Amino acid sequence: MTAKPKIILGIESSCDDTSAAVLVGNEIRANIIAGQAVHEKFGGVVPELASRAHQENIIPVVQTALQTAQISLSDLDAIAFTQGPGLMGSLTVGTSFAKALALALGIPLVGVHHMKAHILAHFIDDASDLKPNFPFLCLTVSGGHTQIVRVNDALDMQVIGSTIDDAAGEAFDKAAKMLGLPYPGGPLIDKYAQLGNPNAFEFAKPQIKDLDFSFSGLKTSILYTLQAAEKQEPNLRQDKRNDLCASIQNSIVSILMAKLEKAVKETGIQTVVIAGGVSANSELRKRLLAKKDAGWKVGIPKMSYCTDNAAMIAMAGSFYLAAGHTVGQYIAADPRLKW
Repeated sequence: MTAKPKIILGIESSCDDTSAAVLVGNEIRANIIAGQAVHEKFGGVVPELASRAHQENIIPVVQTALQTAQISLSDLDAIAFTQGPGLMGSLTVGTSFAKALALALGIPLVGVHHMKAHILAHFIDDASDLKPNFPFLCLTVSGGHTQIVRVNDALDMQVIGSTIDDAAGEAFDKAAKMLGLPYPGGPLIDKYAQLGNPNAFEFAKPQIKDLDFSFSGLKTSILYTLQAAEKQEPNLRQDKRNDLCASIQNSIVSILMAKLEKAVKETGIQTVVIAGGVSANSELRKRLLAKKDAGWKVGIPKMSYCTDNAAMIAMAGSFYLAAGHTVGQYIAADPRLKW
């Protein structure tokens, strides 16, 4: 007799997206996300405004997820929530809600590491064409993180390379801001890059040892290149927007791929997946898929699992729950939660 699949409510509130998802076994029945347009005019996420918006959104988002999944509160086996890392105020809203609901229902509570959840999203039934076998490598790229992770098991992950300063997603957004594009600028750079020449502009390449990354020097190089070129072409940022976007994207993706290729060579692991918001970038996805010709097994998540979402929290929670890794009411949000 097969065991009844666990039903887990996932809650994600690490930054500016309030999300709730219902996982039954490995199947996502609902994955509801409420964004926060309030930050656009500020050119970035304002923590105080984010936490207030989470407070407004969390109850209706959870209600909508349960209704969409046709699951009642009494059906839930556990609640998984993002404990960290992230913005303290935002995390506290999700943590407090999850603790109160789990206490009221008398069911287990699971605290989840946000970046590990991005990786474990690959095990959701409809996440991608590849369900990776252990061990595998994951390039996690977002606005706050850029890491290469060796995934030995769902509960055994080792960061073998990370950024020493800025993250790739931040580099995209800051470069977009230099071009006068609104926040978040990463997706817009991707959009305009489709129409431009990726070799039109050349920027400084960081020389960082081992598998670590650096993007601060690239951002400085982009700024200096723009300032120098504008002495001859005052309207450069508008007239050459597509070429600039294509060149910026080419530089960032090339840095990511070079380190990933080095990691594959050093570890001998040829199963490679990507995760995090920047994994939605079309150029990164294209170059990674091309590596299949070199014998790599490649996993690219569907778009809805790239950006922050509660489906990945629920999936990670399922692994944690199966291993008996639950938390008590003493648990607190941790904006700098370590691996």
